[in-house]
Amino acid sequence: MAADGMKTGGELLVDNLQLHGVQRAFGVPGESYLAVLDALHDAPAIDFVICRQEGGAAMMAEADGKLTGEPGICFVTRGPGATNASSGVHVAFQDSTPMILFIGQVARETRDREAFQEIDYRRMFGQMAKWVAEIDDAARIPEYLARAFRTATSGRPGPVVLALPEDMLTNRVPVPSGPAMQPYRRAETAPGGAAMEALAERLKTAKRPFLMLGGGTWDAGAVADIRAFAEAQALPVGTSFRCQDLFDNEHPNYAGDIGIGPNPALAARVRDADLLIVAGARLGEMTTGGYTLLTPPVPKQTLVHIHPGAEELGHVYQPALAIHADMRAFAAAARALPAASGANSRAEAVAEAHRDYLDWSSPVTSVGPVQMAEIIAALGADLPKDAIYTNGAGNYASWLHRFHRYREFRTELAPTSGSMGYGLPAAVAAKRRYPDRTVVAFAGDGCFMMTGQEFATAAQYGVAVIVIVVNNGMYGTIRMHQEREYPARVFGTELRNPDFAALARAYGGHGERVERTGAFADAFARARASGRPALIEIALDPEALTPKATLSEIRAAALSSAS
Repeated sequence: MAADGMKTGGELLVDNLQLHGVQRAFGVPGESYLAVLDALHDAPAIDFVICRQEGGAAMMAEADGKLTGEPGICFVTRGPGATNASSGVHVAFQDSTPMILFIGQVARETRDREAFQEIDYRRMFGQMAKWVAEIDDAARIPEYLARAFRTATSGRPGPVVLALPEDMLTNRVPVPSGPAMQPYRRAETAPGGAAMEALAERLKTAKRPFLMLGGGTWDAGAVADIRAFAEAQALPVGTSFRCQDLFDNEHPNYAGDIGIGPNPALAARVRDADLLIVAGARLGEMTTGGYTLLTPPVPKQTLVHIHPGAEELGHVYQPALAIHADMRAFAAAARALPAASGANSRAEAVAEAHRDYLDWSSPVTSVGPVQMAEIIAALGADLPKDAIYTNGAGNYASWLHRFHRYREFRTELAPTSGSMGYGLPAAVAAKRRYPDRTVVAFAGDGCFMMTGQEFATAAQYGVAVIVIVVNNGMYGTIRMHQEREYPARVFGTELRNPDFAALARAYGGHGERVERTGAFADAFARARASGRPALIEIALDPEALTPKATLSEIRAAALSSAS
């Protein structure tokens, strides 16, 4: 602080980031927030990770927010920087992840003239963020940041966007006096006693109950509490789309994940449940099989919905019992409930549900010389239980979701929004946060090319992620839908790709190509031993489009139904 007791807006912003416990920020530099970069120069406690594209930076921040439960922090410049970053903001919104995106903005005196790269961010981000604001007065930075951190973490977590006019950041203002600012504390909601008693009464009479887990506000303690609750009440447990790490997949109560193409036996259990307890999940399209496993607005199952956001309760489905609570408080209260009198009679159904999951997640054979199911299963057997797996979107992810068994909390980073390109940035963030843990990113050839430049970020910081690029020469998911809807009329889905292994080496990493299952284990061992960012390209037969059906089978079925 200068002798006159004044600081720039940039300095005040960085001071408040440190006050609220920020250890890391991700970003792409821009002239619109140079004053912040200058202040970060004198704040070595904040690790500023320089990224190669704003979409990758925002996805890294989102992944960091998932891992820590604290807001992931991202800085981007105005206009193109902000539009690029919007992909990560959308992931944070749909995944209920706390995140704060700071955007450099045009100077205040030039607003509303369509100045260079000017955008009204309130309008741009209005639907995909919990709060969007612009800080016009540097003296109010402490107020805005305190609200941003609390908003991002309280209720249903999500992203906050703050625009920072360039001239505001260089203004010098008095350092606030009066009572000292305190680090933020999230506002938590706990279930009422009457609501928990009502849940206990329903558990007493339920013959086919089912517990579904998802969403945000979980931590390791909540995961342990909900496991104890499921054990005491003899409940089969499913996880919502890409939330598989909320319950040990090898636990005898685990029944599988309810996402795209779920186990038919699991889908039937959800559909036929007489008591469906949904803790944290929003009950969106992916988790409800396109709103068919539960029929809106009043499902035939007796629905108990627990969610930290009051606005989500009754949003689509009218619950028989709505409980407004975050998962930490609910799981603790649920664990304290006495075991239901009918719990013993449900033990066999729980065991059967787990057997069905084990059968479903056992490797199956697909066409071609590379068996992805075997590779996934071998990785799970070889790597430690706390290894972190990341992925973006594409048919390749169906092998990971189906055949890998997640054992510990926060070992899965995957976008419930279905955003391509997420896997590599998420892996960089995870390895930066936990350098001693193994981090493996899965990507398709199309998915990797969305954010592949962040491999350079991994190389720059010596972040030894291992990226597995499943290359089948096409946008596989879209090709699958194309063959179902317009069989044999291939258009706009074929890809001509670079030599991915050579590309990794050009970035300074380790690169290999695998063309048969037997070669993978040695290639992976060499990748781990390299101590550098590594990429293994797997040449997958284009016919191996899904674990259940080949490309030709999908096409033939569509042609047959059309005739």
